[in-house]
Amino acid sequence: MTGKPEAAPADGAFLRIREVVKDYGSFRAVANVSVDIAKGEIFALLGPSGCGKSTLLRMLAGFETPSSGQILLAGQDLADMPPYERPINMMFQSYALFPHLTVWDNIAFGLRREGQAKDQIASKVEAMLKLVQLGKYAERKPHQLSGGQQQRVALARSLAKQPQLLLLDEPLGALDKKLREQTQIELVNIVEQDGVTCVMVTHDQEEAMTMASRIAVMSEGKFQQIGPPGDLYETPATRFVADFIGNVNMMDGTLDIDAADHCVIGSADCKHYVGHGITGTEGMAVTVALRPEKIFLSGTKPEGEHNQVQGTVQEMSYFGSFTVYRLQLASGAMLKVSQANTQRHKDEHFTWGDTVWAQWSESAHVVLTA
Repeated sequence: MTGKPEAAPADGAFLRIREVVKDYGSFRAVANVSVDIAKGEIFALLGPSGCGKSTLLRMLAGFETPSSGQILLAGQDLADMPPYERPINMMFQSYALFPHLTVWDNIAFGLRREGQAKDQIASKVEAMLKLVQLGKYAERKPHQLSGGQQQRVALARSLAKQPQLLLLDEPLGALDKKLREQTQIELVNIVEQDGVTCVMVTHDQEEAMTMASRIAVMSEGKFQQIGPPGDLYETPATRFVADFIGNVNMMDGTLDIDAADHCVIGSADCKHYVGHGITGTEGMAVTVALRPEKIFLSGTKPEGEHNQVQGTVQEMSYFGSFTVYRLQLASGAMLKVSQANTQRHKDEHFTWGDTVWAQWSESAHVVLTA
């Protein structure tokens, strides 16, 4: 790897991560990952603790050095560039605000360190205060602000230096659930208004799906799947992705029929008819992934023999806009069903101990072979 600038990529990739590996002795924290990120994109690294996402973020920031591979920003190799010279800013979960400084001075801190002119600093700080809508709090100290306001101050400080790349490490992890949900869209709007390219790390799937235009799901140092939130949810590539993104029912089975326009999968409690083929081998082991909200409940047996199963209501939880049922099937397996409460008074009402039929369409499930 060299620090020699290269021509900006012609295909629109602004940040390029190429076959990056990070080893700590015999332990491989990041295992040969590659991805292109476009300018202005909000890209999320999502995965459980210890999957390598924070290590990758630290390599982007320059706090860790790749064991091998290449990281290019706007065509420039970052290998030999120390953190303080990189056109990158990182916002940590703790915000790291200076408690003895006002909001104004916290935002101005990095600009003063760079030796910028006073009028230039004032102009940038005022612009950042307007962007994060904290103008009237300029003279307050961090302890006089709410968690969400502190988060916006930290973001304003990060954006004030006009970085080419903004790194967010669990940006909303310090906030309670309700405030976190309120702040997610607000943060995205601020980042998009500024036009900065952003890579964020989170273990919270809802946060990633709400904030990011694309997500890389990581496990054991590898990218399991990269794509827009909707693609990861509706067409997961592996059992890990299906299980990690949202709620899902996993049913192991055998591929009984595989035709061009459909396939049939036998499982312990039912037969699945899927409206497309999978180019597999009949008799092979597969897994059917079925989202709870794509299942419908009925008190009477549906027509046909596929995509239906009988069960007993073991648990139910009312959440206002929807109700979640857990059905025990004949095999002893549990099936999770989420039903939207679109009517105040339903024609059919199910409760604990009821025997019901669950059914779903031929396009509701995903067949997984990995």
